[in-house]
Amino acid sequence: MASGDHYFSPAPESELNLRPFTVRLAGTTYELVTANGIFSPERVDAGTRVLLDHVPAAPPGGQLLDLGCGWGPVALTLALESPHATVWAVDVNTRALDIVRRNAQKLGLTNVNPVTPENVPDDVRFTTIWSNPPIRVGKNELHNILEQWLPRLEPGSDAWLVVQRNLGSDSLHRWMQATFPDLTTTRAATAKGYRVLRARAHA
Repeated sequence: MASGDHYFSPAPESELNLRPFTVRLAGTTYELVTANGIFSPERVDAGTRVLLDHVPAAPPGGQLLDLGCGWGPVALTLALESPHATVWAVDVNTRALDIVRRNAQKLGLTNVNPVTPENVPDDVRFTTIWSNPPIRVGKNELHNILEQWLPRLEPGSDAWLVVQRNLGSDSLHRWMQATFPDLTTTRAATAKGYRVLRARAHA
């Protein structure tokens, strides 16, 4: 990355450097493309792997959200597992969205919408949210992000978030319980130093 680039930079300044890589998603190995200037460009990072290992099967239909999608391991998994659903891959990093778009095309997936947050229509409600949220943006910004998206869960639906234990998963859990009275937040799993939090919207 260029010195000023972060994975949460809206437009990385470094020159785009596309390269192939091999990755296993939804039980199958694929040849995809990655780039510099995005989060965990060479692999499925440890947190996302824990999330994917501990979520139940994706809903077969509806609107599914990958919040903070990066190059798209979660969004592509959702799209592969639920071909009749619409998958929203949301990130502020336009380069990451471009990579998601390229990889969806390589996989022949037509049900992935890689978009910046403001390009998700306000009336869309989600059947599930899977997220490895961008903890490093800071607590206030993270809280703002979750306050924007978690209330958009359909009644009876779940959000699944993976958070590193030493980066504040337990305080985030308490904050979610206090902030969202319409959601029941529980710890669904602990693995490799991560917690998977489940927030269920009341029916």
